Amino acid sequence: MWKCFHPLASPARLYEICGRCLPWLAVVCAITLLPGWIWGFGFAPQDYQQGQSYRIIYLHVPAAVGSMSIYAAMACAAFVGLVWQMKLANLAMMAMAPVGAVFTFIALVTGSAWGKPMWGTWWIWDARLTSELILLFLYVGVIALWHAIEDKQQAGKAAGLLVLTGVVNLPIIHYSVEWWFTLHQGSTNMLQTVAPAMRTPLRLAIVGMMLLYVTLSLMRLRNLILWQEKRRPWVTELLGKEITQ
Repeated sequence: MWKCFHPLASPARLYEICGRCLPWLAVVCAITLLPGWIWGFGFAPQDYQQGQSYRIIYLHVPAAVGSMSIYAAMACAAFVGLVWQMKLANLAMMAMAPVGAVFTFIALVTGSAWGKPMWGTWWIWDARLTSELILLFLYVGVIALWHAIEDKQQAGKAAGLLVLTGVVNLPIIHYSVEWWFTLHQGSTNMLQTVAPAMRTPLRLAIVGMMLLYVTLSLMRLRNLILWQEKRRPWVTELLGKEITQ
């Protein structure tokens, strides 16, 4: 099994693999995310309680799901980097961090915009909202820690430890609406409680946003690989070919 991961330990090989995957990921992302948003924002039926304001769910929920999924993926990369000392795992972790921070920020902003007409306020120190805000601080802390330490090997270890420490926040976010009495609505069971005309575009939007996260992360990973390997002959040769083209 480990032989399958050997190419991923080579910066040049991983750079090439990411480049081959990116066009396909971008296409699949477009054909899932755009129809999901068009259907959800333009053609899904109006909610009988919340009216048209519920449509923000097609941005808020995918961003919230992505914010936690990205952090979980970062934790896996951090574990690999710390246990097996794979430098590229740390690069993968840091490639995902800004994307996750943006997704978390979108989830918080859209949640506030959705909460204003529902709760009568932009913000309240609700368990779900507070734990999601802590997640944003974790993303920002990981990014700041990576840039604060010049030795990137040590920076990767320090950022990885912070990421793994912050994993405890993920179950708090997910189960906060069950563990405490909160204003935030409970977790939506899309298989039972949401009408098919609303559920299908939401699923498309979630899948599309996840593919968008993967696409953006791979783009950032390629840039980080070039930055880390900038003195390697293969990078010089690659840049020379691109200039001549």
